[in-house]
Amino acid sequence: MGGNDNSLLAHGERSAGAFYGRRKAKPLTDLQQGLQDRLLPELLLDITNPAPRDLRELFSHAPKSLRLEIGFGGGEHLVSEAARFPQTGFIGVEPFINGVAKALVGIDEHGLRNIRLYDQDATRLLDWLPDASIDRVDLFYPDPWPKRRHWKRRFVNPENLCRFARVVKPDGEFRFASDIEHYVNWTLRLVMANGDFEWTAQCADDWHQAWDGWVRTRYEQKAIREGRPPAYFIFKRR
Repeated sequence: MGGNDNSLLAHGERSAGAFYGRRKAKPLTDLQQGLQDRLLPELLLDITNPAPRDLRELFSHAPKSLRLEIGFGGGEHLVSEAARFPQTGFIGVEPFINGVAKALVGIDEHGLRNIRLYDQDATRLLDWLPDASIDRVDLFYPDPWPKRRHWKRRFVNPENLCRFARVVKPDGEFRFASDIEHYVNWTLRLVMANGDFEWTAQCADDWHQAWDGWVRTRYEQKAIREGRPPAYFIFKRR
């Protein structure tokens, strides 16, 4: 989550199985490498076998609800929300090794065991998940791919919206945040065209208000300083 700090470009976004960006930047610290070796194998999802019919089986505490965050960056939001809602099961997707390493530090420090991780192509995970199995999908500050010839790489596209519609439960949510006006308009247009979600905004200012418990990253703070107000969309599954 977070553009230049945590964008899916920097974190190796995949589309149709192909990475668009780096998998790793600077070397991991000793602490991060240790957690990669010790903790990550415990949390990492293996999608080579069919998914359980009930995804609560992926967790030890039989969570009351399940949430998926795609492109969690350094894990700021994922870790914060998992700590706030211990009875919820969280699945975080992030291909960028350094982002996963940062998230593992937070997970370990808070002793969180209601998180599972996936470090490859998010579309593969979405295709693995059972129908109507997720209560909420979060996509925060994905890379906007500003050049027209790269728009096809944007994670919000008709195919992925259909994937969201398949895995999100009725009355569940798809949440999206971005500071890039063109991507905001793009997302709203495609979601409305999809027809499986409805925009929940009640007034003109709704989508400029951050949600309760929102973690404001360095990237978002910079965007606001530079005059790019974020948009926060909640779309409800019909």
